[in-house]
Amino acid sequence: MEKLLIKGGSKLSGEINCSGAKNAALPMIAATILSDEDITLRNLPYLQDITTMFELLGSMGANITLDESMNFILSSAKIHDTEARYELVKTMRASILVLGPLVAKFGKARIALPGGCAIGSRPVNFHLDALKKLGANIDLENGYIEASAKKLKGANIHFDGITVTGTENIMMAATLAEGRTVLTNVAMEPEIEDLAELLNAMGAKIQGAGTKEIIIDGVESLKGTSFDIPADRIEAGTYLVAAAVTGGDIKINGISPDRLLSVIDSLKKAGAAIDSGDDFIKLSMKHKPKPVNIETAPFPGFPTDMQAQFSVLNAIADGESFINETVFENRFMHVQELNRMGCDILISGNNANITGVSKLSGAPVMATDLRASASLILAGLCAEGETIVDRIYHIDRGYERIEEKLNYLGANITRLPN
Repeated sequence: MEKLLIKGGSKLSGEINCSGAKNAALPMIAATILSDEDITLRNLPYLQDITTMFELLGSMGANITLDESMNFILSSAKIHDTEARYELVKTMRASILVLGPLVAKFGKARIALPGGCAIGSRPVNFHLDALKKLGANIDLENGYIEASAKKLKGANIHFDGITVTGTENIMMAATLAEGRTVLTNVAMEPEIEDLAELLNAMGAKIQGAGTKEIIIDGVESLKGTSFDIPADRIEAGTYLVAAAVTGGDIKINGISPDRLLSVIDSLKKAGAAIDSGDDFIKLSMKHKPKPVNIETAPFPGFPTDMQAQFSVLNAIADGESFINETVFENRFMHVQELNRMGCDILISGNNANITGVSKLSGAPVMATDLRASASLILAGLCAEGETIVDRIYHIDRGYERIEEKLNYLGANITRLPN
């Protein structure tokens, strides 16, 4: 199993380009099921989760090719199998996103209950209850979701809890449903707007994405199109925090600051100087961070995917702080590993109480999930000595060439072979 060896103590400086967003790309790949025409996706990140989603669609009969400009062309015209098998689904919860498109397009789907990071309950019942309201028959048997419908029909659907993938799944399903669907209490993340933009480019009729209510008027079919995957706001936020904890000075190109307002605000509270334009963010940190209290929340609140990274920033800050995790109930698994490096973090339920320390010390640590992996790398960057991060297959699911980008900014990271 590969590991990362990090030699701490270097200040990050320079500029990098932001990769395409995994959390936008995955539902867009699933959306290509809805059309018989070719769909070209540009700026896809090279990540394990993207590869897994390609393998999943390929197993169903979709054709995926790479053109001379390194853009991916997806064709679902020859899909002949509507089953998503456990062997492919077990590593990635986002595989549930093929459920809505398959039922809408083919009238049936058999999807293994998904796996992925063990960061708490992400119930699929929101997806299933909504599909039932659209007219689908749902059975759970032997670890699989079996769904069928002669024709989905529009409905008024209120989600009992905020769910990003649930919103995306049902929005996709409703594009081919008969009549109007109104979704309320929906997620408002930028990736919801991105998916709606792609679907509308394919001929869907969607209004209100990015607000609390989304209206979808069903159409008979969707066409092909070309689309650019937007920048990854979590990747950008992670590198901004990396610069902050190392006392660095970096510029990230290709990212809109509007997607990171809560993170930028928290970084400013920590003492970082930030400058930004339409498609870049610059950060400079000249002194030890100030502690920042954090409460995670659905967008536009502070993203749960940035909580672990700010745990590191607060761990080396001058003073005490707390983090209240409101989105997932099991997302502090990185804390035990951070404490092995000298952090002073106490967990009480869904709260972390953090007392800043003067220094961290390198140590062998083990990643438990995607964003926990990022926090351990950040801790290694600002620690004295060497840190070895094990189980980095988690990081490869969501960060494109992370050691290459950080090394380009001045870090000293080596990928160790199995």
